[in-house]
Order: sequence, then structure tokens, then C-alpha cells
Amino acid sequence: MTPFAVTLLTAALLAPLSVASAADKPAIAFKSRSIDVSVTVGSELKAYPGLYDNLLAEGRREADKWRATADADRKDTPDIFVDGRRYAFERSYQQRSSIGRYVSVVRNDYYNTLGAHPNSDVNTIMWDAEAQRRVSIRPLFKETTPRGPTLTRIAKAIRATLAVEKKARIGETVNPDKDEGLASVEPDLLKMGAVALVPSIEPGRSAGIVFYFPPYAVGSYAEGPYAAFVPWRTFRDDLSPEGAALFGGDRPAGDEKND
Repeated sequence: MTPFAVTLLTAALLAPLSVASAADKPAIAFKSRSIDVSVTVGSELKAYPGLYDNLLAEGRREADKWRATADADRKDTPDIFVDGRRYAFERSYQQRSSIGRYVSVVRNDYYNTLGAHPNSDVNTIMWDAEAQRRVSIRPLFKETTPRGPTLTRIAKAIRATLAVEKKARIGETVNPDKDEGLASVEPDLLKMGAVALVPSIEPGRSAGIVFYFPPYAVGSYAEGPYAAFVPWRTFRDDLSPEGAALFGGDRPAGDEKND
């Protein structure tokens, strides 16, 4: 068995632990008069050589940026830091899936700059466990031209899914192609949300892709974050040979709870 195969086997055994455990302690944590910071990297991500260290380095850079910003703001506007008030920044990385050579990681940020309310953000990282580097989903498709046929089809599916969820949350029917909030979902990989692969009931395959949106991205702050799953059959004809080999099967029951 090759070292890479051993790595994938280890990852598969750790798959049930993909959601960051409460036992995971922050890898970075500090508190000053200006800010309270923590960065947590899910321990399951140590199974993939290079990934944990890559995420930790990114988290450290972001933590340092927040500390510098908070210190500067405290110097410029000390009044908002009275009575022990301070900024807060929390980041967590957790595994969403491990499929073939690809590991999908969800990065959640929480930050409070002492405004009207705290805010949050979500992003994703796709890691090639064999090449040990971050990669894009572009090679999984024949073409990913902005406003081209592939992304137009996927963006339409995202908006339709979000429209159903919006009705469930706000009790109003919205037109997925005309709603003002959903108009921000455009056929461009930079304007379609943060993407991750979703597992399948077929081993080694992905049932589709999920797109994450933080508060404000496709609706009001009160609506909260959204996630839109697009099954692989929606874009079956758009897949490259590599993508066709990766996607297949249905989503496991209850997997939507991991979005």
C-alpha cells in the first residue's frame, strides 16, 4: 500500500469525526485590551499531510491582522473600548468531506467590532491530498467560463434551491430569477458562494456540490446564512473526464445537517 493510500484509509476512518469536535481546543488563542482571538483547526484535518499546517498558518496571519486592526482602532477611538469592551474574532476550520484525492474544508469566521451586532462569514478550501495544495473545482468541468453554459446552469439551480429555503424561513414566495437578494448569485465561480464537495452513498464518489452563503449575501441579516446543494445530475453533461469519474450516486440520508 502506498503512503497516499494509507493517508486516504486513515481519512476514511476519521470521516465520522469530520464535524469539528467540541474537544478541539483553539490552536491559537490570545486576549488583549483590544481583542479576544481564537483559531481552531479540526483535529481530523491532521490526517492529510500539509493541510493542517497550511490552515494554521493562514489562521495565524488572519489573527495577527485582527490584532493589529483592533490595536489601531483602540488608539483612534478609545471610547468604544470602555468598561472592558473589546473586539472578538473566532475562526474554525472543519472537514466537510473527503472524496478521492480531494478534501473539502469549511472555514467559519465570527467577528464583533462593537457595532450594532456581530457578523459572520463562511468560505471553503478544496485540498488536493495527493499534490498537497489548494485547488479549484474548475478541472472537474469541461468549461467554467463566466456566464457560460455550465455556470449558468449551476447558478440557476442554486437560486432555485435558495428560493425554496427562503420561503421556509420568511414565509414568502420569491422568484429565483428576479429576487433582489438572489440576484447576487451570478454564473461566475467568484459570485456563486463558497463551494464544497458533498459525499455520496457510493464510496469514493461525490453526490454533488454545496454552496455556502453568509448572512447578507443572499438576504437580510435576520435570515442568517444559507447553503444550497446542487446534485451532480444537474451538471452531468458539463463534467470533464476527471469530474465524471468523481461524481455519482445519491447524498447520504441526513447529510444536509452538515451544511
